[in-house]
Amino acid sequence: MTEVVLGAAALAKTYIAGDGSPVPVLVDVALEVAAGESVAVVGESGTGKSTLLHLLGGLDRPSSGDVLWQGHRVTEWDDETLAQRRARTVGFVFQSHHLLREFTALENVTIPQLLLGVPPARARERARDLLARLGLEARLHHKPAQLSGGEQQRVAVARALANHPPILLADEPTGNLDPRSSDRLADLLFEVHRYYNTALVIVTHNVQLARRADRVLQLDNGRLVPTSIGSSAALPSPV
Repeated sequence: MTEVVLGAAALAKTYIAGDGSPVPVLVDVALEVAAGESVAVVGESGTGKSTLLHLLGGLDRPSSGDVLWQGHRVTEWDDETLAQRRARTVGFVFQSHHLLREFTALENVTIPQLLLGVPPARARERARDLLARLGLEARLHHKPAQLSGGEQQRVAVARALANHPPILLADEPTGNLDPRSSDRLADLLFEVHRYYNTALVIVTHNVQLARRADRVLQLDNGRLVPTSIGSSAALPSPV
């Protein structure tokens, strides 16, 4: 059987409003994603898609329920343990690339590996291989300001994969790109996800991007439910 590498069980998140009243965002969310599987999460703005991704990636803690990475309950770990294991387990791609602007593309992909103790020569080799696979072999020594928006986001994808994570999470990865760059990034994102056999979860308003996933789920009243992608009308419009 294919290993389930990312899971959520009875996951809930409630915020407290300024007047002290509870504001439930996620309610009883259940999810399993296998190695090599891709899942797109869609929903109207404000329904909690990014909140869900942050919980799945260990960037925030749930009000109740569990997140599981390769069968391990993330919610049982203290902050230090969580941070250490997150660096090895989860790769993130955000709408804004968050590259270190003073460093080159090669350095941006090398640094996360150095932080985990990978020898510099091996880290640079891994960074070169990833950037080449993403079509950036001629841009290794360019800083973010010297790259197009699509190229910057491709560097961000390479950085997310630098530490061989079994889980890849993407929050509106094409949201800031023009249509041509968006299509190019989507092609490459799914190519590397399949090549490295990562579990991929994408939060997106992009109908065409969502349709590329093995499954599409919709956040509806705080719960994840299957949704058809037979027509663009089946998916919520951007807000």
